[in-house]
Amino acid sequence: MTPAAAARAAEERGFDTFYVPEHTHIPVRREAAHPGTGDETLPDDRYTRTLDPWVSLATAAAVTSRIRLSTAVALPVESDPITLAKTIATLDHLSGGRVTLGAGFGWNVDELTDHHVPARKRRTVLREYVEAMRALWTRDEASYDGEFVQFRASWAWPKPVQDHVPLLIGAGGGPKTFAWIAANADGWMTTPIETDIGDKAAALHKAWADAGREGSPEIHVLIAARPTPDDFATWDAAGVTELIWGVPDASEVEVVAHLDRLSARLGLR
Repeated sequence: MTPAAAARAAEERGFDTFYVPEHTHIPVRREAAHPGTGDETLPDDRYTRTLDPWVSLATAAAVTSRIRLSTAVALPVESDPITLAKTIATLDHLSGGRVTLGAGFGWNVDELTDHHVPARKRRTVLREYVEAMRALWTRDEASYDGEFVQFRASWAWPKPVQDHVPLLIGAGGGPKTFAWIAANADGWMTTPIETDIGDKAAALHKAWADAGREGSPEIHVLIAARPTPDDFATWDAAGVTELIWGVPDASEVEVVAHLDRLSARLGLR
């Protein structure tokens, strides 16, 4: 099923956001351990067959009018920040302001290495990318002078329709992640293997308050197993703002049937 058809079907059934993932490539020989398997093996071939996320979301934008368009997650540091800023701004402009950037630091450090991103500096690189892109999105004449990103005063249009493109960080919940979010992002997206989400959400809220941020962080939970009533109660108490449900890699008929069942179960229509 194409991303456009899946997004249209999800919008028709009342879902709020359509997410796609990103990996530019997967090195055959790797030292990086997959978060789920714990070693260099992959759980399946999904990582080697991902479509370009921004092209996919552009096709989805063309056939929808309401559903938000997001990544779970994109890897911004594997692109050029100036051209990526243009791509995201163009998508937001053409979709009427529907883009959310879900970004990761990158667990596959071998993949990062091929993009000349130092693994130990990947959080710094992402921060600079985000700051540089925000400058291009919000200033008539934007410039940036960082360790990894530099450009002189420049013009760049279109600007996003939104005054602020939301940024969510998809990463394991811990002090470093939450401090980074509190300083630079709008919220947290859990990993598929995340546990103790209630306690971690409390830690994120504390980091948010300690950083002097107003309001509350967004918390999006990636569903990896059938939730129980206790799960829903825990997420509600933790201030979870969105649940992300996977769509099977299957035919259009099977995917639509899956969305029908899920929409009915959640009472979306």
